[in-house]
Amino acid sequence: MSLNYIKNFYEGCLRPPTVIGQFHTLFFGSVRMFFLGVLGFAVYGNEALHFSCDPDRREINLFCYNQFRPVTPQVFWALQLVTVLVPGAVFHLYAAYKNIDQEDILDRRTYTVFYIISVLLRIVLEVAAFWLQSRLFGFLVHSLYFCDASSLEKTLNVTKCMVPEHFEKTIFLSAMYIFTIITMILCMAEIFEILCRRFGYLTNQ
Repeated sequence: MSLNYIKNFYEGCLRPPTVIGQFHTLFFGSVRMFFLGVLGFAVYGNEALHFSCDPDRREINLFCYNQFRPVTPQVFWALQLVTVLVPGAVFHLYAAYKNIDQEDILDRRTYTVFYIISVLLRIVLEVAAFWLQSRLFGFLVHSLYFCDASSLEKTLNVTKCMVPEHFEKTIFLSAMYIFTIITMILCMAEIFEILCRRFGYLTNQ
């Protein structure tokens, strides 16, 4: 029983009931994770070490960097990917527990509704992540960051800091926005595919 449960969950996650869902999970999801894991480390891996302020002292650099980066971008995007996967994972856990075949998901109205809800939740989570990313990181990374260091040292008011590889970071940031938008479009297209297939199934009945 437990082996069938694991098998159904494994196959459900790797083979969603829609063509667009399979593309999103196997291809685009893998590309997104590869982009974040490999290129994200190359762009942001040594950012803290090369972030320097005037005056160039370790405590000031660290203080201003924490002000500049309250959340590490890699951590934020990794949490975004994991969070977006949760609705689909919960649905497939339910399907595996009930021993539901993938073909039955679009044939039975209740399962179809639950699956559409999981896709809608993915869209909501992606929209929330897009908004949070815009609030935390903006849309452009400038070469200079002006840090308020008065709480660290009374003699300092606003100190100027150099942001390393700001152009590369802007490109990477734009790519993550584009990935989020593409994911939302794919989710909406998947709902459209489900409705079309469901409509065809009902008319054939």
